This record gives sequence, C-alpha cells and structure tokens, in this order.
Amino acid sequence: MNGNKPEEEVVQVLPEGQYIKHEQYGMGVVTASDPERTTIEFEAHGRKVFVTSLMNAELVGETPAKPNRPRRNRKAPVARAAATARRR
Repeated sequence: MNGNKPEEEVVQVLPEGQYIKHEQYGMGVVTASDPERTTIEFEAHGRKVFVTSLMNAELVGETPAKPNRPRRNRKAPVARAAATARRR
C-alpha cells in the first residue's frame, strides 16, 4: 500500500436531449440519465437503458436548448361559466 486513496471513477451523466452515436445502435437521443442508468431513444432500435459507468457512446453535436413552452390560458371555473350562461 502506498497510502493513497483509491481513485474514484468519474461517471458522466448526459443532459436530456443530447444526441449520441453508439457503435451498435447508431444515432440516438438521451431521454434520461443519472449516475446509475442512462436511457437513450434510438432511431432504428427504440429505447435502450445502459449502465452509465459502462456506456460507451460518442457525443454528436450540441445539446439542444430547452424549448419555450407557450403559456396555457386558464379556463374559467365551471360554476362561474354556468352563472354567466344563465344571465344571458
């Protein structure tokens, strides 16, 4: 023993939406990733789940920006809508 601490393995958690290229499955998009598991949706092979620390894939392109979701209009409560309809 040399007294050094064992080196900790660095696990790369991939951002959701990251495009990757896998040797066996081809092009895919990361749908979920944490230190234990990474889920990728492949164009030709569907969804696959990998052990993050063992996964070997090439990052392709930039991570897409999160799309802005349009605000939803709130619906009037049913009681208020019914009262308004009765007044007419």
